Amino acid sequence: MWFFNSPEIVFGEDALSYLSEVEGKRALIVTDRNMVELGFAERVIVQLKEAGMEVQVFSEVEPEPSLETVKRGAQVALSFKPDWIVGLGGGSCMDAAKAVWVLYERPDMEPEAINPMERLGLRRKARLITIPTTSGTGAEATWAIILTDTEARRKLGLGSRENMADMAIVDPTFTAHLPPQLTADTGIDALTHAIEGYTCTWHNDFSDGLCLKAAKLVFDYLPRAYEEGDAEAREEMHNAACIAGLGFGNALCALAHSLGHSLGAIFHIPHGRAVGLFLPYTIEFSVRGGGTRYADIARFLGLPAENEEEGAASLVSAIRGLLKRLGQPTTIKELGISQEEFEAQLEKLIENAENDPNTPTSPRIPDAEEFEKLFRYAYEGKAIDF
Repeated sequence: MWFFNSPEIVFGEDALSYLSEVEGKRALIVTDRNMVELGFAERVIVQLKEAGMEVQVFSEVEPEPSLETVKRGAQVALSFKPDWIVGLGGGSCMDAAKAVWVLYERPDMEPEAINPMERLGLRRKARLITIPTTSGTGAEATWAIILTDTEARRKLGLGSRENMADMAIVDPTFTAHLPPQLTADTGIDALTHAIEGYTCTWHNDFSDGLCLKAAKLVFDYLPRAYEEGDAEAREEMHNAACIAGLGFGNALCALAHSLGHSLGAIFHIPHGRAVGLFLPYTIEFSVRGGGTRYADIARFLGLPAENEEEGAASLVSAIRGLLKRLGQPTTIKELGISQEEFEAQLEKLIENAENDPNTPTSPRIPDAEEFEKLFRYAYEGKAIDF
């Protein structure tokens, strides 16, 4: 038995104006200082006030939000008593909003205890709205919560189907002026979600089509969004990220996320850049174990795929070509991490990746020795041969 979860999605130009029709008394916006400085928070405040709500802003979310940050946000919520929590920003802000909401409803819980097996009993105090301002994480349409344990230097994969947003506002005007680097980082994240959602062991009929469509949209529109930033490409990428979120959020991810989470937590690499770097290596590794589905994706994209091996090779070549076109690194060395730094952290990198929740749903699961080789090959840029 499985489930398909989705928020109500309001998308397209001027989608934000729908907030003025939402009924409620108080709304807490969970965001970061950049969203405030750009005026994005004010745009949301205007619509919520038009709906007759009192609004407060918690703008302390940092990239890769920590356990401590969401605890502070929950204290603000407990004092303000909102009936809507609004997550505004990239994946970090939306994940933080989900956690703040859970801890507001369940002040007896520690954030690291949020899991899909325990009944949370949400929506007794508030509901959740997510508003993405980047086109990558798909966090607006998933129930995953990624937080950072700063003491242990690792990312925690948390969440419950109950903490899925009630409504996602997918308005492409927020992405109109995204800088090229951020466009690339987040867009590659969406592609990784789509490919891993389709090929992980929890894939299903309901998620497959979403993942394929999202992958096609990324290949078609991400280069334009990066190089030209035109309105059509921005809108299609914003939709692609949300569609990929629905796809992998109702399946799961796989090995590129395990390795990427580990690298990002230790060396503070942007999430999309980290998982995208590992995606070709993990495809090469997984296909050598057999039973994969990369040829399906290759055929859908119009790439050569007479058999699974050719399809995987074609897909890897297309991904690496896209990464290079976007100025994205294809090796760990290109991130500016020295050999000495890498070697000093290798044991921790392996430990984190082994314990990541995306490892068990990978089509081929590495042992510790294979994890080490994956990291080493990715550092140097060697094709996987094991």
